[in-house]
Amino acid sequence: MAQVIVGENEGIESALRRFKRQVSRADIFSDIKKKRYFETPIERAKRKAIARRRKRRFTDSNRDSNRTD
Repeated sequence: MAQVIVGENEGIESALRRFKRQVSRADIFSDIKKKRYFETPIERAKRKAIARRRKRRFTDSNRDSNRTD
């Protein structure tokens, strides 16, 4: 859980900025988006398969660009 303690002479804008940074580092928003709706096991498998394909495509393109033949 993200928590920010506002200092005595600190503005609310800087405290809000620190809070947003902590939330993004803790990956809270993506977790909320994932758990917003129930995901069936089939949907979860499809999502993971798509992510694997994307990751493989990215690593394959990097591997080809690093070649020096």
